[in-house]
Amino acid sequence: MALACARHILVKHRDEAEKIKQQLTRGEDFAKLAKKYSKCPSGKKGGDLGEFRPGQMVKAFDQVVFKKEVLKVHGPVKTRFGFHLIQTLYRNDF
Repeated sequence: MALACARHILVKHRDEAEKIKQQLTRGEDFAKLAKKYSKCPSGKKGGDLGEFRPGQMVKAFDQVVFKKEVLKVHGPVKTRFGFHLIQTLYRNDF
C-alpha cells in the first residue's frame, strides 16, 4: 500500500493561497511561510503532516499527494477546510 509524506499551507481564501504560491515560486522558504500563514495546527511544524496512507486525508488532498508530481507545490486545492498549497515530499508505492 502507498505511503506518502507531505506538507501544506492552509488558508481561508484562494487569493491568499495564490499570493503565497507566488512567494514560493520566487524561492521563499515553504516552512517559514507555513508558520506565518497556515491556519492548520501543522503550520507550527512548517506545514509538515508526516506520513500517511491513501484515504487518511480528504479526497481532493489525496488526489494531489498520491497522483501528482512529487516535490512540486500544487494548488490552491479547495477542501471543506479552505485552500491548500500542497507539497508531497516523498511517496512509496508498495
